[in-house]
Amino acid sequence: MTSLRCPTRLVEQTLESLRAAGQRGTEGVVLWLAKRPLGANAVIVEAFIPEYTARADVFHIPPSGMTTLMTHLRTQKLALAAQVHSHPQLAFHSKADDAWAIVRHEGALSIVVPHFAREVTAENFLKETATFRLSAEDRWLPVVPLDLPRHLELSL
Repeated sequence: MTSLRCPTRLVEQTLESLRAAGQRGTEGVVLWLAKRPLGANAVIVEAFIPEYTARADVFHIPPSGMTTLMTHLRTQKLALAAQVHSHPQLAFHSKADDAWAIVRHEGALSIVVPHFAREVTAENFLKETATFRLSAEDRWLPVVPLDLPRHLELSL
């Protein structure tokens, strides 16, 4: 099982990007990248903002954005460890989130930030967001708060 550790400075960068998208009235997305291969205690080293289009309730990374992402992953020897995106209201994994998730390996994390990240900070990130983990059956399952430290922790 892969567990992720993310520096708070990257959480702050992530939230800044999500808030900027929210100010435009759209969802935002940030991809958390780690050194390859993803191991039991992967450390996030980059908060990557892909090329994407979005509306208030959905985001989409076009083929050109995916090509840029894949080139970046290959040249920097990084792996896509998790995706973080915002919702206009509550944090949940919608059917669109299930279908269009970019990160698709077993154990991957998808983190949903409510209210376009307006009230979320690095300090309350784990409490205010909803985290989902991809199962071996390719289903996004909620990570309950009691289990969250086994899957994600923030560090200085």
